[in-house]
Parts: sequence; structure tokens; C-alpha cells
Amino acid sequence: MTDLGKLSYFLGIEFKETKGGIFMHQSKYTTDVLERFQMLNCNPVSTPVDTGNTLDKSEGDQMVDKTLYRQMVGSLRYVCNTRPDIAYGVGLVSRYMETPKQSHLLAVKRLLKYVKGTIGYGLMFPNKFSSPNHNMVGYSDADWCGDKADRKSTTGYVFMLGDAPISWCSRKQSVVALSSCEAEYIAASMGACQALWLETLLEELKTETEEGMLLMVDNKSAINLAKSAELKFQLSFTYLVP
Repeated sequence: MTDLGKLSYFLGIEFKETKGGIFMHQSKYTTDVLERFQMLNCNPVSTPVDTGNTLDKSEGDQMVDKTLYRQMVGSLRYVCNTRPDIAYGVGLVSRYMETPKQSHLLAVKRLLKYVKGTIGYGLMFPNKFSSPNHNMVGYSDADWCGDKADRKSTTGYVFMLGDAPISWCSRKQSVVALSSCEAEYIAASMGACQALWLETLLEELKTETEEGMLLMVDNKSAINLAKSAELKFQLSFTYLVP
């Protein structure tokens, strides 16, 4: 067995040890992706998603090459290993793998433009000297009826161990929520499931947090519902007209 020294590059992910901790990023891989899809010289944008442009399965839009589209989205999904900031956008364009249209391709290219301008972004895992915080905190959130076609909402959560994100997700919910409270409650339940798994993982790694794990939710009704000892089904809702 040969000692190759400290880990610096593995499967497209780079590791850099600093005085403050370990920085994990995919600058080289991202550059290769941009070059592969002829986006290396594109003009960067400041946000990964254009909030003013809603994606859908429009019948009138022009079809694009499925293989190319899937290759671009697949490459971006791998970049998500160190870029939680693009998780929502990548999840959004991943919904149209079967019948990608021109509008979907433009959304993918916008993501590539964003990572071009933020190519040095990554994850910083601080050491005990630079960050005394070793608590585990999770944050969950949801939109409401974000997908106008099937009326389903999107869940998002992230878990921080100290000052570093270690687990995150952006995923469409499997059921239709009839209120923002329900959408937030579903997101919180998905976050709670992930929290239990992370807690088991930390136990296996012989790593203990200083305090119990917290899950932060920004919807008062969902919090009250989660704290209630009895199940309540009398939730008010308003139907949104697309």
C-alpha cells in the first residue's frame, strides 16, 4: 500500500486544507463542464433561476435534443455535491428530462452562466479553532402550489453541523397541499426524517453534538400543528386559480 499523501482531488471534487479548516469545491470539474457545452465564454448571471419565467410543459414550445439536455442536467446534478445554492434550480430543470423544450434549455444555460460567475464557490468545513460551534441545526421551507401544472409544492431543507452544510435537498412533494400550512408541515416532516437519519449517522461515527438537534420552520401554523398532541384535520385552504 502506497501513501499518496493528503487528499486533494477525488472524482471531480477538490479538497484544500487551510488554517481555518477544509475547503471542498469543484472548480476544475465545473470548468470542464462549461467547456464541454461551449459555455466557458458566456456572460455570468447573478442568480441561478429567473423567478419571472415559470417553466411548464408548453405544447407550443420547440423541442430540443434530449441527449444533450440530459447530459447538461446530469453534469449540473453532480456539481450539486458542493453547491447547495443551485439545488432548487437543478431540481426544477430535472422535471423535464422526458420532453425538454427550448425554454427548459434556456433555464439550464442560465444555471451554467451562474456557476460560471461563482466557479470558486464550495463548502468550507471549519476546524475547532476557527469555529467553536458544533451544534446540528436543520432548516425546512416550502413554496405553495409552485408547479402550476399539478399544483404540487416544493420542499427545501438544509442541515448545518456547526457552520457547514452537510445535507440538503430540493424536491417536489408527492401530494397536493391544500394550504401553505400543509405544504410547510410536509416539508418539516421530510426534514425530520432526514434529521433522524443524520442522528444515526453521527452515532455511528462516534460524533456527538453539544445540544439536541433543532429543526427550524418559518410557518407558525405548521409549528403549532407539529407540537399538538392531537391530529387536526380542520385546516382552512384557498384554491389558487392558475
